[in-house]
Amino acid sequence: MDNPAGPAILTGMEHDSDLLIVGGGLNGPALALAAAKAGLSSTVIDALPRATRTDDGFDGRGYALALSSVRMLARLRVWETVADHAQPMNEIKVTDGRAGDAKAFLGLHFNSAEIEEGPMGQMLEDRYLRRALLDAMDAEPGVTHMQGETVIAQDVAAQGVTLSLASGGSLKSRIVVGADGRQSGTAARARIRRTGWSYKQTALVCAIAHEKPHGGVAHQFFMPPGPLAILPLPDNRSSIVWSETDATARAINALPDEDYLAVLRPRFGDFLGEISLAGKRFTYPLGLTLANSFIAPRLALVGDAAHGMHPIAGQGLNAGLRDVAALAHVLADARRRGEDIASPLVLDRYQQWRRFDTATLAASTDLFNRLFSNDNPLLRMGRDLGMAAINAVPAMRRGFIREAAGITGDLPELMRP
Repeated sequence: MDNPAGPAILTGMEHDSDLLIVGGGLNGPALALAAAKAGLSSTVIDALPRATRTDDGFDGRGYALALSSVRMLARLRVWETVADHAQPMNEIKVTDGRAGDAKAFLGLHFNSAEIEEGPMGQMLEDRYLRRALLDAMDAEPGVTHMQGETVIAQDVAAQGVTLSLASGGSLKSRIVVGADGRQSGTAARARIRRTGWSYKQTALVCAIAHEKPHGGVAHQFFMPPGPLAILPLPDNRSSIVWSETDATARAINALPDEDYLAVLRPRFGDFLGEISLAGKRFTYPLGLTLANSFIAPRLALVGDAAHGMHPIAGQGLNAGLRDVAALAHVLADARRRGEDIASPLVLDRYQQWRRFDTATLAASTDLFNRLFSNDNPLLRMGRDLGMAAINAVPAMRRGFIREAAGITGDLPELMRP
């Protein structure tokens, strides 16, 4: 819904809102809510209608939300509406091979009991998080949600940004934020180039039900074609993110459900007893893409529009939410100082904060995928010994646990305790 904007910082151009956010997925709505908390109005331009976004079959993913992301959603009054659907991740076990493989005795074991803050994170299905963010936007007077609308042009002037819409209308704001995914039109229109490549891997994603309780333990098994993640969900279910080469994934995904499970079972093992599908199956191509700049005149990128990485560490959404929290922090500070929230100095603060961290994370996930997605015996011995060495040193292990929880480094205000 519409709301009067906060105190004007610029004169000479009328604005429909302080921020125009292109992209109605997860990061776009989260940014709109974070901006509203800072007294800034937003218009979220979503290419899809709400009915599509809220359909159970729209996106089958479950997200491993780091503790810092949970804190942020709590500050935005979103977590309270989804907490009953979340599953705490009490432990993470990383092994080199499938479950039950006698050769996979060396690995990493992270236990939330080793840190004071509680569970490292929470597993939450997309369908619950997406609906909660949409409902929160509807309830926020400072946010306007435009559905089924696309941007065809953007024009930057000294006083603000004008976006031209496919419907024939236009909108004006102080700043435009691209939250429109890896093929970001916002970035392309700003002539921001990208660096990246395909991994020639596809993630097979589904939810399974199993006989034995998972105990809140997340598993990551590294196998030659790609990693297999088994992530705990409520009600004796787990989310599966299963990476295979493109050709193999296409062949597996074409199989009937029972044949699909017959391929999964030997990779999965029997440590959770008998398994069955608990919903639809999905596939997602895997690759790395990094915007060469996160900013342009009166423009910023967040989430996959800025960086898309391999899901090997489950950090894609967490990195996007950290972008959102950092940008909201920078814009709120600028507003309090009476600065133009889209000035080059303000936007550069955001880029300085986030670009190095995300580039490092992308490089790390790329290295891990290349290191583990093979069956070279020398590499296998080296990586197994390396994991065992980290696991044997409590201080190093706790450092990795805190990193997985997202509570290290310079945290934006929304992610602080």
